[in-house]
Amino acid sequence: MNEPLLQVRNLKTYFPVGGRLFSRSKRYLKAVDGVSFEIHRGETLGVVGESGSGKSTLAQTIVGLYRPSAGEVIFKGTDLARKSGGELRRLMKPIQMVFQDPYGSFNARMTIGRMLDEVIRICLGGKKSQRNEKAREILRMVGMPEDAARRFPHEFSGGQRQRLSIARALAVDPEFVILDEPVSALDVSMQAQILNLLRELQLKLGLTYLFIAHDVSVVKHMSTRLAVMYLGRFVEVMKDESICSDARHPYTLSLVSSIPTIEDTDGHTRRILKGDIPSPIDLPGGCRFRTRCDEAREDCSRVDPQLQAVEEEHQVACLNCH
Repeated sequence: MNEPLLQVRNLKTYFPVGGRLFSRSKRYLKAVDGVSFEIHRGETLGVVGESGSGKSTLAQTIVGLYRPSAGEVIFKGTDLARKSGGELRRLMKPIQMVFQDPYGSFNARMTIGRMLDEVIRICLGGKKSQRNEKAREILRMVGMPEDAARRFPHEFSGGQRQRLSIARALAVDPEFVILDEPVSALDVSMQAQILNLLRELQLKLGLTYLFIAHDVSVVKHMSTRLAVMYLGRFVEVMKDESICSDARHPYTLSLVSSIPTIEDTDGHTRRILKGDIPSPIDLPGGCRFRTRCDEAREDCSRVDPQLQAVEEEHQVACLNCH
């Protein structure tokens, strides 16, 4: 197999939290705590988990919005975690991100055309006429009319704004796009439209995706492989088609059981998670999921399980699954 487009190795992103003045013992919020994976060209790795599991922090660390506390982010053979300033910005151009709330990431005083022109000018250059033509091409590609360029963000619906957010990401000819909850703020019919658009664009442009969501069914629809994240770590990684038939980790099974079904409703048993996700500041000892797990045993409080292969292309971090 070819060299991965992106390799993440033992990535950690910690944030210091308040303590007593002049205290020697610092406390940290461990948002991402030792995550490793790789993505090949044309692939989609889906990452699913509850709010507070570290998914968005992982995404923002990869694109350079947060500096990693440790680990490597290797894109096309270069460790971005060791770069900074102008060199990092240059290396980041092929990596773009689409956020959950597109309106919050737009300049409300700037027309869509001016926004696209500014992005293209900074990243790709070219004459004004060339930039205008590229902007029109991108708008057509995401299903928006050309006259959208003359309008402001507030004039569009949520689904249209997400299309425009995708257009902005595509304006710089990216190779790798991170999609952070791109449809969670939309209604079901609009979700389907945006997901289909993303798949069409991936095939047409040869894009590689990291797709983040809390809805298992959405991630399954989009992904080649799927990673389940809990309290800063991946607890299960598998092919997308295995999520419903061969999930092993108790946390994954709880997420899968929440997917609505039409067939065999009498035999569909919900696995309700106990309590709330623990604080990433005061992590449970041993297995991080044990405080909410019905299958926890005595050694789960002592042993911190790591990802281990249970089948080809299937890894689980659980003492009961090996």
